[in-house]
Amino acid sequence: MPGVPVREAARTALAHGCEGLELRVHPDEEVHLGLPGPAVDDLRSLLDDQGLAVACLAGYAKVSRPGPDRPVIDELRALIELAQRIGAPAVRVFPGGDGDARPRIGAVLDDLRDAGVRLLVETHDSHPTGAAALDLVSPFGDPVRVAVLWDAVHPWRAGEEPATTRAVLGPYLGYFQVKDAVGRDDPTPVPPGEGAVPLSECGELLRSWSGWISLEWEKAWYPDLAAIEVPLRAAAAWFGRYALPEH
Repeated sequence: MPGVPVREAARTALAHGCEGLELRVHPDEEVHLGLPGPAVDDLRSLLDDQGLAVACLAGYAKVSRPGPDRPVIDELRALIELAQRIGAPAVRVFPGGDGDARPRIGAVLDDLRDAGVRLLVETHDSHPTGAAALDLVSPFGDPVRVAVLWDAVHPWRAGEEPATTRAVLGPYLGYFQVKDAVGRDDPTPVPPGEGAVPLSECGELLRSWSGWISLEWEKAWYPDLAAIEVPLRAAAAWFGRYALPEH
């Protein structure tokens, strides 16, 4: 819901039976790095009053981007601090290249533990499969603090079937984004169940897993997509079919 105030997003979430919101941390959004502490506290109070959790902060740090470590570490620390203050259990980040993620993630492990926050590396860009993303997080041997966010589209488009993604990630599966696309050669989003992504298989694989599941609707990148209410209804129907456990 790009550009939509959190208060309005909360009303939409509640109207569709959601338990929480995934908040995009971006300079164009109400929630962004550098947001003053009192403003963060106000947002947390707003969501608490509405009975909504913050499922995850969707950050844009790239843990394996080429270049120096310090800017990445600083961005990760800022995201972790924001997550702790706003009450988010996790922070989503991207791989972003062929740089070495180990010194960046390693530098913030104590921050994650002290804050009680989990770092989630999304199956995305340079590491689109579960196997590739796992390579970035498994060296730390601590899936409670460093795990993988499984985006339903990217591993499948890269040729990794859902059963393989689920098996490979094992305890490192920390979060699931339900989304659909026209096809492997056309990533244009469509409401869940209307595209080619094998979401029925994903649902079956997640029956015994307990964690946050969010709808990702990429309207920031595809402005002509339908209003959020359309995919929310489809996502709720998908969720209901598999009687997936609560977070």
